[in-house]
Amino acid sequence: MPGPSTHIWRLLAWGRTLARHGALRGIEHDDNTPPPVRRLCRLARLGTFQPRQPDYAGAFQEIGPAAIKLGQTLATRPDLVGEEAADNLLTLQDSLAPVPFAAIRRAVEASFGQPLERLYADFDPEPVGSASIAQVHRAVTAEGRQVAVKVLRPGIRERFARDIQTYEWAAAHLEALGGEASRLRPRLVIANFKRWTNRELDLRREAASASELAEAMKGFAGYCVPEIDWDRTNGRVMTVEWIDGIKISDVEALKAAGHDLPDLARRLVLAFLTQAISAGFFHADMHQGNLFVRPDGTIAAIDFGIMGRIDRRARQWLAEILYGLTTGNYRRVAEIHFEAQYVPSYHSVDEFATALRAVGEPMRGKPVSELSVGQMLDGLFAITRDFDMQTQPHLLLLQKTMVMVEGIATQLDPAINMWDVSAPYVGGWIRDELGPESMLADRLREDTATLLRLPDLIRRIEDRFPAKGGAPEPPPLPDIGLMWERRESRGAAWLGYAAAGLAGAAAMWAAAAMGWIG
Repeated sequence: MPGPSTHIWRLLAWGRTLARHGALRGIEHDDNTPPPVRRLCRLARLGTFQPRQPDYAGAFQEIGPAAIKLGQTLATRPDLVGEEAADNLLTLQDSLAPVPFAAIRRAVEASFGQPLERLYADFDPEPVGSASIAQVHRAVTAEGRQVAVKVLRPGIRERFARDIQTYEWAAAHLEALGGEASRLRPRLVIANFKRWTNRELDLRREAASASELAEAMKGFAGYCVPEIDWDRTNGRVMTVEWIDGIKISDVEALKAAGHDLPDLARRLVLAFLTQAISAGFFHADMHQGNLFVRPDGTIAAIDFGIMGRIDRRARQWLAEILYGLTTGNYRRVAEIHFEAQYVPSYHSVDEFATALRAVGEPMRGKPVSELSVGQMLDGLFAITRDFDMQTQPHLLLLQKTMVMVEGIATQLDPAINMWDVSAPYVGGWIRDELGPESMLADRLREDTATLLRLPDLIRRIEDRFPAKGGAPEPPPLPDIGLMWERRESRGAAWLGYAAAGLAGAAAMWAAAAMGWIG
């Protein structure tokens, strides 16, 4: 484990990069930023020449691969970083200069222990994509199948591990400052981020995820996952079926090919709901570059390094929340938040229901072009502090993916109404999955508030579902000594406090990027 001085220097370098791009202003001017962090932001930008408009994307791109991943997530959180920063981060491309082919050849041959030519009859040396973690080449197998070959960048695992160690150190110091920084639970969200990135850095896991998703979506017409070539897949190399199609973002090309864009938009939304609510296992990187439309209209997904998973209890709550918002049953949505222990019990269910109504009513019956799920989430986040709601990191990927799906669906069909598309599916799932129990619950809700509690009480007594909204047990957190607890000298303690403040500035990106509130 690196010493404090190593983390301090890394954080100082990142802070200076952010400052040069004007990207510390948001943290510095946020009323919820701890005072030590705000002071360290001012210190970090001393002597820098900042642009008139902050360039968040440029800063994260310059810092490196781990920051790029965080920046992409921040782009979906305007509630935390502001609309300006989120819009700017949308321009952040997960792309780096390609690794020379000689290094890719060595990596493939070393991982399989045999020459490249024995694995592939043809291997294009020019990559078709070069991202922060891996790059992709087109190839032909010895059997003549067209495939895509994804290869990890040499040394990328070690670089991510190094950066995450510093995130952990920074998050521990930030959380110890208390207040809003503690409510965001940065240590826990960094622990989850570490798990997610470790999965993404093992291409066997990505291949297994693709296989599992393909199995879960067998019964869904018009959506497909490329087949895995397991004989040419290992932890550092993954070989999959080549997908021919039009990028789902190329609206004009889709129109020229005669595709039904409103149908594509609706099918994409329902595919996501099927994955998240029915299967509890969903493609969590559904951005425009990872979705194609085949000539027959089938939506083909690629890149399964980031997947989300929620258990049945959490899916039930999610379905009831979505259904309650679509039907205007804000009281039930509020009760679910209390049952899930997202809102502490000392608050009023009725007050929370009223706050939800203020968010939901303006949205109902309007197309996404006028009001969006993203705006609804902004409104929900705005009331979280009033009701002392802690972050729910296990739901982060779900929220992020919902925003992505909404954005793509809106591009395909600006008139789409996410509620109209979602409500029949969600309502049907509740009826099919809960059966008579759900109908009884509906009847009881019409009778008395006391009887309303019975179905949930029975479910808990039977121990059919885990409590707390399906939130997984938190992973073990590393034991990190705080710098201000060191007793060598007052000078050392002060240095640690200052360093931790700067660490907090870095950890705020991670906490903001990975914290689910509500």
